[in-house]
Amino acid sequence: MTERQLIQEILNSEAIEYSFENVDEDSKEYTLLLKKQDKDVRPIETLNEEIKKYFQSADFDYHEDINPDGDGDIRLVIKRS
Repeated sequence: MTERQLIQEILNSEAIEYSFENVDEDSKEYTLLLKKQDKDVRPIETLNEEIKKYFQSADFDYHEDINPDGDGDIRLVIKRS
């Protein structure tokens, strides 16, 4: 499984909309914009903590920006450790 596939699998398991803003395959760093689905009642902070656990267990460094300027709820920068 490629890193991109792993990222997609993690985010699909959380039922969250996402788009890749920046992909640097060489440094294995990915910037994503995440957005809650309309019927998701979880607070953004709770959703972020759930996603963070998955990525950290898969050995990704995780940096989030909650409610960034723009269209999303979370801007996420992850990099494989």
